[in-house]
Amino acid sequence: MPEIGAPAPDFTLDNQFGEPVSLSGLRGRPVALVFFPFAFSGVCTGELCELQDSLSVFEDARVKLLAVSVDSKYALRAFAREESFDFDLLADFWPHGAVAQRYGVFDAESGMAERATFVIDADGTVVDVFRSERGTPRQLDAYRAALAKLSA
Repeated sequence: MPEIGAPAPDFTLDNQFGEPVSLSGLRGRPVALVFFPFAFSGVCTGELCELQDSLSVFEDARVKLLAVSVDSKYALRAFAREESFDFDLLADFWPHGAVAQRYGVFDAESGMAERATFVIDADGTVVDVFRSERGTPRQLDAYRAALAKLSA
């Protein structure tokens, strides 16, 4: 897992529309990289809906919100459409969970990404990492605290 102060591993993944999104292509803007297990699951849906409802927290900090799961872009497109998400959902589908593995948050036994968030500054450096246990959503206050470290 990349530690605070370390460079965030670069990647390119397709979003729910099949458009490639690369971390290096977002340099100059902070990023909140949110790994989640599966689209349409109860806890994940609740978590991402809370992020959607709180997009102003990210926009006010000029932070690009990216959510990553091992689902296909097709499943993520249906999920985004059903829940009206206005942020990119990235498909870490094939090679299965490769980006989650590089970030140290892939659970090989269950074949899914763990619930982990990496806040990355405009230069590509990890400024905060937080996670929650399976079945437990991350709290919005954890995002606020992590985003505050970008201006510290």
